[in-house]
Amino acid sequence: MIVAGIDVGSLTAKCVLFEEKVIAYSIAKVTPDLENTAKAVYSDAVKKAGVSAEYIVATGYGRNKVSFANLKVTEITCHAFGAKSIFPSCRTVIDIGGQDSKVIAVENGVKNFVMNDKCAAGTGRFLEVMASALNVDVSKLGELDEKADKPVNISSTCTVFAESEVVSYIAQGEKVENIVAGLHNAIASRIAAMAKRIDLKPDVVLTGGVAKNKGVKRALEEILQIKILVPEEPQIVGAIGAAIVGKNYASRGRKSERF
Repeated sequence: MIVAGIDVGSLTAKCVLFEEKVIAYSIAKVTPDLENTAKAVYSDAVKKAGVSAEYIVATGYGRNKVSFANLKVTEITCHAFGAKSIFPSCRTVIDIGGQDSKVIAVENGVKNFVMNDKCAAGTGRFLEVMASALNVDVSKLGELDEKADKPVNISSTCTVFAESEVVSYIAQGEKVENIVAGLHNAIASRIAAMAKRIDLKPDVVLTGGVAKNKGVKRALEEILQIKILVPEEPQIVGAIGAAIVGKNYASRGRKSERF
């Protein structure tokens, strides 16, 4: 059975077509019309695969807008299943998305989790604001981090106050690379504080768009004193998990539900 997992996040929508493995996937920017965004990203994945799905599962904050899905599942569950399918040794998932971040303890599914969805600190949005203040492309932050020799101290994880600190460091003539590394350290500190609340255990898997930033991975490994695993395409882990949950659900003869 071919199952589609559609993850409609705050900034991007992802669709995976899955049978025993990923057949094809698509990633697109979210538009205000979440239903059409989901349809478009699904159609693109179908075009790439040359086959359509027999069962569709939606996840992410926009999952309830995907009316054509057979099943709707929380992103917490989907990231746990997706990460575990890629790295069977996974015990903890750190997901850093566009506007929220999560730390999930994994056993046979979700054991516990903590989530930050009330503040931009520790999210992709935090990095976008800081990149704008530094006048650099957000995709280049990881490369700049590698060139840092003395990361600055960003004392606040609040986006507004941290931006003020960045502007101050720029005025003082501080190297951009050191400011960037300091920002990554600030994000890692925020995530580490969340992780302590769920008893983080290895192996740890980093997912979400921010996982592509090598500087964030570096900072997390340093502050947590643990090796971090990153999937080849960290943005589609939730969609993979949605497809796996759907495959298991459909195999039991269940047709349509949300949980």
